[in-house]
Amino acid sequence: MERLNSFLGRHLWLQFVLSILLASALVMLLYPGRSAVSVVLRTAVVSVGGIVVVLVRRNRERKTAGGSTNGLVALDTKLRRGEVPGEPAEREAMRSLVTERLHRTRHRVAALVFLAVMFCTVTAMVALTSGTRQTIGFALLTVGFLSWSVVAGNRQQRRLRTMRAALDDHGVPAAAASRTR
Repeated sequence: MERLNSFLGRHLWLQFVLSILLASALVMLLYPGRSAVSVVLRTAVVSVGGIVVVLVRRNRERKTAGGSTNGLVALDTKLRRGEVPGEPAEREAMRSLVTERLHRTRHRVAALVFLAVMFCTVTAMVALTSGTRQTIGFALLTVGFLSWSVVAGNRQQRRLRTMRAALDDHGVPAAAASRTR
Protein backbone atom coordinates (compact mmCIF):
# COMPACT_ATOMS: atom_id res chain seq x y z
CA MET A 1 0.00 0.00 0.00
CA GLU A 2 2.91 2.32 0.76
CA ARG A 3 4.26 1.86 -2.77
CA LEU A 4 0.87 2.75 -4.22
CA ASN A 5 0.64 5.89 -2.05
CA SER A 6 4.12 6.98 -3.10
CA PHE A 7 3.43 6.26 -6.77
CA LEU A 8 0.14 8.18 -6.74
CA GLY A 9 1.83 10.99 -4.82
CA ARG A 10 4.46 11.36 -7.51
CA HIS A 11 1.99 11.06 -10.39
CA LEU A 12 -0.90 13.36 -9.56
CA TRP A 13 -2.33 13.06 -13.07
CA LEU A 14 -3.02 9.36 -12.40
CA GLN A 15 -5.04 10.29 -9.31
CA PHE A 16 -7.16 12.59 -11.49
CA VAL A 17 -7.71 9.93 -14.15
CA LEU A 18 -8.64 7.27 -11.59
CA SER A 19 -11.02 9.57 -9.72
CA ILE A 20 -12.75 10.63 -12.95
CA LEU A 21 -13.13 7.01 -14.03
CA LEU A 22 -14.45 5.98 -10.60
CA ALA A 23 -16.91 8.88 -10.53
CA SER A 24 -18.03 8.01 -14.07
CA ALA A 25 -18.61 4.40 -13.07
CA LEU A 26 -20.70 5.57 -10.11
CA VAL A 27 -22.78 7.86 -12.34
CA MET A 28 -23.34 5.04 -14.85
CA LEU A 29 -24.37 2.73 -12.00
CA LEU A 30 -26.88 5.23 -10.62
CA TYR A 31 -28.16 6.36 -14.02
CA PRO A 32 -27.89 3.43 -16.46
CA GLY A 33 -28.49 3.89 -20.14
CA ARG A 34 -26.22 6.85 -20.73
CA SER A 35 -23.29 6.69 -23.09
CA ALA A 36 -20.02 5.88 -21.30
CA VAL A 37 -18.10 8.44 -23.36
CA SER A 38 -20.57 11.23 -22.57
CA VAL A 39 -20.53 10.37 -18.85
CA VAL A 40 -16.71 10.37 -18.73
CA LEU A 41 -16.50 13.67 -20.65
CA ARG A 42 -19.14 15.32 -18.46
CA THR A 43 -17.44 14.07 -15.28
CA ALA A 44 -14.08 15.35 -16.50
CA VAL A 45 -15.50 18.80 -17.30
CA VAL A 46 -17.27 19.03 -13.93
CA SER A 47 -14.09 17.92 -12.14
CA VAL A 48 -11.94 20.73 -13.57
CA GLY A 49 -12.64 23.05 -10.60
CA GLY A 50 -11.61 20.42 -8.06
CA ILE A 51 -8.50 19.57 -10.05
CA VAL A 52 -7.44 23.22 -10.10
CA VAL A 53 -7.89 23.47 -6.31
CA VAL A 54 -5.80 20.33 -5.78
CA LEU A 55 -3.06 21.57 -8.12
CA VAL A 56 -2.83 24.95 -6.37
CA ARG A 57 -2.72 23.31 -2.93
CA ARG A 58 -0.16 20.77 -4.10
CA ASN A 59 2.04 23.48 -5.60
CA ARG A 60 1.97 25.42 -2.32
CA GLU A 61 2.84 22.29 -0.32
CA ARG A 62 5.63 21.42 -2.74
CA LYS A 63 7.19 24.86 -2.26
CA THR A 64 6.87 24.43 1.51
CA ALA A 65 8.60 21.04 1.34
CA GLY A 66 11.62 22.39 -0.52
CA GLY A 67 10.40 22.66 -4.08
CA SER A 68 10.37 19.07 -5.30
CA THR A 69 7.58 16.55 -5.66
CA ASN A 70 9.83 13.77 -4.35
CA GLY A 71 10.60 15.84 -1.25
CA LEU A 72 6.90 16.36 -0.59
CA VAL A 73 6.15 12.66 -1.10
CA ALA A 74 8.99 11.72 1.27
CA LEU A 75 7.76 14.13 3.94
CA ASP A 76 4.19 12.90 3.55
CA THR A 77 5.36 9.29 3.92
CA LYS A 78 7.25 10.18 7.09
CA LEU A 79 4.22 12.00 8.41
CA ARG A 80 1.99 8.97 7.77
CA ARG A 81 4.49 6.66 9.47
CA GLY A 82 5.13 9.07 12.35
CA GLU A 83 8.86 9.28 11.59
CA VAL A 84 10.44 12.52 12.76
CA PRO A 85 13.03 13.79 10.23
CA GLY A 86 16.60 13.78 11.51
CA GLU A 87 18.40 16.44 9.53
CA PRO A 88 17.67 20.12 10.31
CA ALA A 89 16.57 21.18 6.81
CA GLU A 90 14.13 18.29 6.57
CA ARG A 91 12.84 19.01 10.09
CA GLU A 92 12.20 22.62 9.11
CA ALA A 93 10.41 21.55 5.93
CA MET A 94 8.28 19.11 7.95
CA ARG A 95 7.53 21.81 10.53
CA SER A 96 6.41 24.18 7.74
CA LEU A 97 4.28 21.48 6.10
CA VAL A 98 2.62 20.52 9.39
CA THR A 99 1.96 24.17 10.26
CA GLU A 100 0.43 24.82 6.84
CA ARG A 101 -1.81 21.75 7.00
CA LEU A 102 -2.96 22.51 10.53
CA HIS A 103 -3.75 26.07 9.48
CA ARG A 104 -5.64 24.87 6.42
CA THR A 105 -7.77 22.47 8.49
CA ARG A 106 -8.65 24.93 11.25
CA HIS A 107 -12.29 25.10 10.05
CA ARG A 108 -12.58 21.35 9.58
CA VAL A 109 -15.61 20.87 11.85
CA ALA A 110 -17.61 23.65 10.19
CA ALA A 111 -16.73 22.23 6.77
CA LEU A 112 -17.88 18.76 7.82
CA VAL A 113 -21.18 20.16 9.11
CA PHE A 114 -21.65 22.03 5.82
CA LEU A 115 -20.88 18.85 3.84
CA ALA A 116 -23.32 16.83 5.96
CA VAL A 117 -26.11 19.37 5.40
CA MET A 118 -25.34 19.59 1.69
CA PHE A 119 -25.17 15.82 1.15
CA CYS A 120 -28.33 15.18 3.17
CA THR A 121 -30.17 17.90 1.24
CA VAL A 122 -29.11 16.44 -2.09
CA THR A 123 -30.11 12.97 -0.94
CA ALA A 124 -33.53 14.26 0.16
CA MET A 125 -34.00 16.06 -3.18
CA VAL A 126 -33.05 12.91 -5.07
CA ALA A 127 -35.54 10.95 -2.96
CA LEU A 128 -38.29 13.40 -3.94
CA THR A 129 -37.47 13.56 -7.64
CA SER A 130 -35.86 10.26 -8.66
CA GLY A 131 -36.33 6.56 -8.29
CA THR A 132 -35.42 4.09 -5.58
CA ARG A 133 -32.10 3.11 -7.15
CA GLN A 134 -30.82 6.69 -7.18
CA THR A 135 -32.10 7.39 -3.66
CA ILE A 136 -30.39 4.33 -2.21
CA GLY A 137 -27.22 5.12 -4.17
CA PHE A 138 -27.07 8.70 -2.94
CA ALA A 139 -27.90 7.65 0.63
CA LEU A 140 -25.06 5.10 0.60
CA LEU A 141 -22.73 7.67 -0.95
CA THR A 142 -23.69 10.21 1.73
CA VAL A 143 -23.12 7.83 4.63
CA GLY A 144 -19.91 6.42 3.16
CA PHE A 145 -18.38 9.75 2.19
CA LEU A 146 -19.25 11.52 5.44
CA SER A 147 -18.00 8.58 7.52
CA TRP A 148 -14.75 8.44 5.57
CA SER A 149 -14.32 12.22 5.86
CA VAL A 150 -14.68 12.16 9.65
CA VAL A 151 -12.40 9.15 10.16
CA ALA A 152 -9.70 10.31 7.73
CA GLY A 153 -9.86 13.88 9.03
CA ASN A 154 -9.49 12.78 12.65
CA ARG A 155 -6.58 10.50 11.75
CA GLN A 156 -4.82 13.28 9.84
CA GLN A 157 -5.34 15.80 12.67
CA ARG A 158 -3.91 13.31 15.16
CA ARG A 159 -0.88 12.70 12.94
CA LEU A 160 -0.28 16.41 12.43
CA ARG A 161 -0.53 17.22 16.14
CA THR A 162 1.71 14.30 17.08
CA MET A 163 4.33 15.38 14.53
CA ARG A 164 4.17 18.99 15.69
CA ALA A 165 4.71 17.87 19.28
CA ALA A 166 7.60 15.61 18.24
CA LEU A 167 9.23 18.43 16.26
CA ASP A 168 8.83 20.80 19.21
CA ASP A 169 10.65 18.32 21.50
CA HIS A 170 13.95 19.55 19.98
CA GLY A 171 15.35 16.38 18.52
CA VAL A 172 13.80 13.82 20.89
CA PRO A 173 12.65 10.89 18.76
CA ALA A 174 8.88 10.40 18.63
CA ALA A 175 9.02 6.95 20.30
CA ALA A 176 11.07 8.28 23.21
CA ALA A 177 8.83 11.35 23.54
CA SER A 178 5.70 9.20 23.70
CA ARG A 179 7.21 7.00 26.44
CA THR A 180 8.05 9.99 28.63
CA ARG A 181 4.54 11.47 28.52
